[in-house]
Amino acid sequence: MSSILSLNTPRLRLRQLTQTDLDDYAAMCADAEVMRYVGDRVPLSRDDAWRQLAMLVGHWSLRGYGMWAVEERASGKFIGRVGLHFPEGWPDREVGWTLSRAYWGRGYAFEAAAAALRIAFEALNWPRAVSVIAPPNQPSIRLAERLGERFERNVLVRGKTAALYAIEQAQWRAALPVETNG
Repeated sequence: MSSILSLNTPRLRLRQLTQTDLDDYAAMCADAEVMRYVGDRVPLSRDDAWRQLAMLVGHWSLRGYGMWAVEERASGKFIGRVGLHFPEGWPDREVGWTLSRAYWGRGYAFEAAAAALRIAFEALNWPRAVSVIAPPNQPSIRLAERLGERFERNVLVRGKTAALYAIEQAQWRAALPVETNG
């Protein structure tokens, strides 16, 4: 399996997370509003943000895919993490997203998650993908539905109830626009 280490969308660059992302990543993870639906649903200390960053970087070595750092192409600013996630004990292979609050509401999460889903289905040939979402997180539920995912069931993840939204590769392919030759 070949790793896709970076990709561009019209407004974003998705690239490998690195040690140099720690300041921005730790600031994002320290924001209680950002973290209220993520992980243990509490802000992370800088030390815990570093450990999480190390896990996300290591995920690439163990699985051959993972979360990308997301940057605005125009400014080069780090705006969050989006990508593919399947650590041990996870319910299924996931497309996930977390953005810094200053970048919410701009369509960036959808743009990046749609690109990640394309990699999952086209490059990695996943049969399906899920998103694990805290049930009160309505913006993420709407995003999952825009990606074509539908609620499947509630699951327990690390002691917290989460809603599992899923899409099959065949459903995703059927929803792609038909290209015409002119």
